[in-house]
Amino acid sequence: MDVKQIVKEKYSQAANRAQSGTSSCCGLSSRCGDSSAAPILKDLYTLDEMAELPEKAVLASLGCGNPTALAELSPGETVLDLGSGGGIDVLLSAKRVGPQGKAYGLDMTDEMLSLARENQLKAGVENVEFLKGEIENIPLPDNSVDVIISNCVINLSADKDRVLREAFRVLKPGGRFAVSDIVVLGDIPADIRRNVELWAGCVAGALHQDEYRSKLLNAGFETVDIEPTRIYRGKAFRSLLSRANLGSESAISQAEGKFASAFIRAKKPAASCCKPQCCQE
Repeated sequence: MDVKQIVKEKYSQAANRAQSGTSSCCGLSSRCGDSSAAPILKDLYTLDEMAELPEKAVLASLGCGNPTALAELSPGETVLDLGSGGGIDVLLSAKRVGPQGKAYGLDMTDEMLSLARENQLKAGVENVEFLKGEIENIPLPDNSVDVIISNCVINLSADKDRVLREAFRVLKPGGRFAVSDIVVLGDIPADIRRNVELWAGCVAGALHQDEYRSKLLNAGFETVDIEPTRIYRGKAFRSLLSRANLGSESAISQAEGKFASAFIRAKKPAASCCKPQCCQE
């Protein structure tokens, strides 16, 4: 089974848990649903933000940050969330861009799309559209969105270069890339990298922060900034490695403190004018 199929199955299960009223969890929680033990999920959204949303949108959250706050969205903008899950960030984005703006959510999992559309109806938000597709092949035209957000999803892709090229393609000139993701801060043992179960737990697909920056620049982005916000260590991290049969003291000591949530920002260069009169203005 390839990584994409494993991720799809894991996230389908997460959607089903949310439908049944059970919290989802990213891989770094020691007990699914125990927010006090979940360093990825804890304190990402304000109480006011969560109060605006259907309960199932919150329960389905598998993110590692709050990209809607990071992106500094403005009224009238068009936003695309890569890997939108139960729709929490899409619904928050839609409120920020207002009725003159638009928020798209892209997800490959039928169960998550069904849940997201249900959450949209419950929230009464009209300026939203959920699309089925893969983040490596975004089903939108060139130069069609102002802002791309994503919440702990790009690291799950086995072809991150293609994801970033696609993000660059659909952004308008001057558009913003503002995502939350997992990054690596140091060397990681090969056995952790090879453990495919950790892909769906938000860890093993993560790029080193320097490699992430390089890939963004190679895709054409500029003004790249990567800001680690939460470094994972301690009880919850040890529990994750234990569940993946990587809980030896040796593995923990080599990996602990080397994974982090990060805010990742970049811009698509603004369009340049090639007409003779531009230089005269």
